[in-house]
Amino acid sequence: MRRLGSVQRKMPCVFVTEVKEEPSTKREHQPFKVLATETISHKALDADIYSAIPTEKVDGTCCYITNYKGQPYLWARLDRKPNKLAEKRFKNFLHSKQNSKEFFWNVEEDFKPVPECWIPAKEIEQLNGNPMPDENGHIPGWVPVEKNNKQYCWHSSVVNYEFEVALVLKHHPDDPGLLEISAVPLSDLLEQTLELIGTNINGNPYGLGSKKHPLHLLIPHGAFQIRNLPTLKHNDLLSWFEGCREGKIEGIVWHCNDGCLIKVSRCWKYRVNKTMSVPS
Repeated sequence: MRRLGSVQRKMPCVFVTEVKEEPSTKREHQPFKVLATETISHKALDADIYSAIPTEKVDGTCCYITNYKGQPYLWARLDRKPNKLAEKRFKNFLHSKQNSKEFFWNVEEDFKPVPECWIPAKEIEQLNGNPMPDENGHIPGWVPVEKNNKQYCWHSSVVNYEFEVALVLKHHPDDPGLLEISAVPLSDLLEQTLELIGTNINGNPYGLGSKKHPLHLLIPHGAFQIRNLPTLKHNDLLSWFEGCREGKIEGIVWHCNDGCLIKVSRCWKYRVNKTMSVPS
């Protein structure tokens, strides 16, 4: 199987979204909600979503492996965020306009400082050599996970830089129905993004380890393909998420032939139900 795409920017939803004028339950002070419709988006169609590989969206925190100090390193996600004045200006603009793409950012003055080792994520838009923020006002990026950095201690627990290996959860080579934890050379994972899961990540939805014996692992994005996904229709996906064992997952990410990633999150079904009449 070909190497699948990496997560270097916010993934678009498979469905067209619309704005509803009521306070967001997800983002504080945002006076509107962005809701999914039943229509497949142009981005998904342009990327040939029907020929894409559907995979499980894993519930963890995004990581990246690339070189640092002359060797492969694990990098943690760190978005560069606006300072208080710029954030207030941005929120006021959203309240009146609702379209974040029309907002003017002064990248050199509007954003909080980041460590010198910080790098912007690939594929994000640039203007005059400066990385530009996404529609949420953040500039996605990465920082290397240093061995003794307490802030990223759970990241550190899955890598050994002396031996240049990482703990990775993947399918067993002899039995695809089983999973195994392997020490994988970091060089084999170069330029890939992975999801860190475990005891102290996102409330530990997978029940790994314990407070006394924490366990953390990396999962390459696209590692778990979905074999029996229903047709790419709004009602069929709703039924799949709600009515079968395979649907009890965080969401779906489609890996398209052109490298584009398209997603739908499990919470989408609740958004749709609030705004759409679903035929029986």
